[in-house]
Amino acid sequence: MLDGKRIWVAGHRGMVGSALVRRLSQEGCTILTVDRQECDLAEQDQVRRWMHANKPDMVIIAAAKVGGILANMNYPVDFMYSNLAIQNNIITTAHDIDVQKLLFLGSSCIYPRQSVQPIEESSLLTGPLEPTNEWYAIAKIAGIRLCQAYMQQYGRRFVSAMPTNLYGPHDNFDLASSHVIPALIRKAHRAKIAGEDGMEIWGTGKPLREFLHVDDMADATVFVLKNYEDFEHINIGSGSDLSIAETARLVMEVVGLKGELRHDLAKPDGMFRKLMSADKLRARGWEPKISLRDGLATTYRWFLENVAD
Repeated sequence: MLDGKRIWVAGHRGMVGSALVRRLSQEGCTILTVDRQECDLAEQDQVRRWMHANKPDMVIIAAAKVGGILANMNYPVDFMYSNLAIQNNIITTAHDIDVQKLLFLGSSCIYPRQSVQPIEESSLLTGPLEPTNEWYAIAKIAGIRLCQAYMQQYGRRFVSAMPTNLYGPHDNFDLASSHVIPALIRKAHRAKIAGEDGMEIWGTGKPLREFLHVDDMADATVFVLKNYEDFEHINIGSGSDLSIAETARLVMEVVGLKGELRHDLAKPDGMFRKLMSADKLRARGWEPKISLRDGLATTYRWFLENVAD
């Protein structure tokens, strides 16, 4: 179904975008990419000029400003405005140039803080958001709604998929802005190199999180691109979760750090649980393939080869 198509991966240098490029290379399509120096996705004129010149048949929006709890709390304007600008520029221009299909990638943080678990797609907009990432979440919700508006008003095949917490090669390992798994990997590695007895994590360690390797996510995204055209967005997840403390201990095992897991109780826990229902996607025939332990091991090897200081 993708044979001969010109598919633009917006945000190809990020963790998600680079995984999508790897996965799409297995299809008979032409992959389009553009660097920020040539086209700043937050600038409408530049996006319009590039898309009109290159005329993609399909678009996957993997470009976004992302970060962990600390970054979201410190830079609400950046997280809201940048993401609104990027997605609005691409989606509106995709309509203008008659793109055949567009897939907008969001985040599990779109769901209310007190969602019934596992979180089904219908939970969207049924309650207040988690305050520690609401600015990013609001931008992503707006992207979903804009795709639905184009589908409703113009019959566009603009669909949305919501991945769970992702990790893998090309992740952001900066402790000031990273998500939980890359932060844990860097902390564990530094503690190991320094000869420390264990490491410290934020909060109680009790919150539960679902994780999916980015290569599984990329495979699911291609599956959705081929097989999904419903008005409602669709979740992409592993279907299981574990506590932050359990995740940290697993990271310590993979890294080879022995000792105690300590807690900084002055730091926030964030949303207590966030497990998405993957029933809709699995009912269509897709399943993840990479276990968390194996995924952490390959991610740590990539970290050692490309990031470790």
